Amino acid sequence: MKIGTIPIGGVNPLFLIAGPCVIEDEDSTLRTAEAIGKIAAQLDMGFIFKSSYLKDNRSSATAYVGPGLDKGLRILERVRREVGIPVLSDVHCREEVESASSVLDVIQIPAYLSQQTRLAVLVGRTGKPVNLKKGQFTGPFEMRNAIGKIEWTGNRRIMVTERGSCFGYNNLVVDMRSLPILASLGYPVVFDVTHSVRVYGTPSGDPSGGEPQYVPYLACAAVAAGCDGIFIETHEDPARAKCDACSMLPISSLARLLEKLVRIEEAGMRRSNGGESG
Repeated sequence: MKIGTIPIGGVNPLFLIAGPCVIEDEDSTLRTAEAIGKIAAQLDMGFIFKSSYLKDNRSSATAYVGPGLDKGLRILERVRREVGIPVLSDVHCREEVESASSVLDVIQIPAYLSQQTRLAVLVGRTGKPVNLKKGQFTGPFEMRNAIGKIEWTGNRRIMVTERGSCFGYNNLVVDMRSLPILASLGYPVVFDVTHSVRVYGTPSGDPSGGEPQYVPYLACAAVAAGCDGIFIETHEDPARAKCDACSMLPISSLARLLEKLVRIEEAGMRRSNGGESG
């Protein structure tokens, strides 16, 4: 499928979903989208901007949750129009779907809501591309059922995102076998590397709430394992971010990581084409 002009999956190049975890304000959102867009363009990498207008699974009732549906969508529409890139955000209930579908190029179903039948069906009926995130509590084969709910609506514009699985208490583990298993279900597979290094049970602003030092290792492993896209939440200054400060990648580190991922993907393509294995 295509999202905007970006070809997704199959033999097409690795694409990028990136942006700050949550919309903080209009100026920084536009600034971040433009900065990531320049990096992606230099690497000839398809880029979809992601930022949430609402984060509804915060650890505290007083935590920042975003600007909300209406204001957040207006900001994302401005990103779409002025920066010229597709935009993605997540919906949290059926009441948001109609408004979200009028702006978003991709509608994301969050991991915690991946089993919600009526939400999946309503999102599928929009006809928009859907990014279905695998629940932390779900095995990759089980995603066949979640995918089937969207397929039931006639919508085949689906991609599935791996973001780690719960192992014991407060720990996420990424089993790289999950990527080819998800691919066997017939849709493009994305790896969400920054959410995979979160430590659950810890507020996202707590320095112990994430392990961002492992982002490059997991990202490289996922691209080597054949994922179609990479999902990276990134921020101008993660330490000052209002959400997931402990796990986002600084924009200043993004280009170097993406350059490495492109080289890994190119090496894998040479091997699959019977060329050099360097």
